[in-house]
Amino acid sequence: MENIKIIIASDSIGETAELVARACVSQFNPKECKHEFLRYPYIESFENIDEVIQVAHDKNAIIVYTLVKPEIKTYMQQKIKEYNLQSIDIMGPLMNLLNESYDENPYNQPGRVHRLDDAYFKKIDAIEFAVKYDDGKDPKGLPKADIVLIGVSRTSKTPLSQYLAHKSYKVMNVPIVPEVTPPENLFEIDPSKCIALRISEEKLNRIRKQRLKQLGLGDSARYANEARIKEEISYFEDIVERIGCPVIDVSDKAIEETANDVIHLIEQQVK
Repeated sequence: MENIKIIIASDSIGETAELVARACVSQFNPKECKHEFLRYPYIESFENIDEVIQVAHDKNAIIVYTLVKPEIKTYMQQKIKEYNLQSIDIMGPLMNLLNESYDENPYNQPGRVHRLDDAYFKKIDAIEFAVKYDDGKDPKGLPKADIVLIGVSRTSKTPLSQYLAHKSYKVMNVPIVPEVTPPENLFEIDPSKCIALRISEEKLNRIRKQRLKQLGLGDSARYANEARIKEEISYFEDIVERIGCPVIDVSDKAIEETANDVIHLIEQQVK
């Protein structure tokens, strides 16, 4: 049996049309139903259409196309009718229905789905970044980060990092502990991308005592001791002054509120 030739024509890369075409031919016995794909991506002109039409005519091929630019699509349809070729418009019928249902016009821009994919992968990269550089694990992440959070223990640095990562920001958080010298390049990065999370002594004391109870420990441990908390906050303030970075008081804020404040500060710097 002669191979069935299928031309994939698109004003983007042609993945959508080829995926649908391959899904269809997979329903037939490959030994009995031979096929051949020819892909023509990035169709941008009438000359590109003419080439596709000529090949389809010469090879007696089926044209499977996804074209969103109205003038290009109309020209393709005219030529298909003129040459009496077999064809399938993958996106056309649904686009027509959506066009009737929505009050606004479509963008008619090729490749928009891949822009969405780029946004998705950017978010995944940010989430992986937040995990990799959580709790100051590797100072090498500091110059790569969009946002660097600093604060004493129990100021919600990790959950805040993850929340911001889902907004596609690469976030590193660095714990501030008197016994541990912060990485030197913390003082070398742009201070405007470093956000200090301040918390009141009373709030921190309550949070830490609750944490100790959850761990089955007494609330008299040094971790929740008032003198220890004063020492940590004083050291934190010294580091903040040295860096010269913005400060957000998280004492009575939910993660979402703090995240909005962080984003506002970062976006102000971009402007």
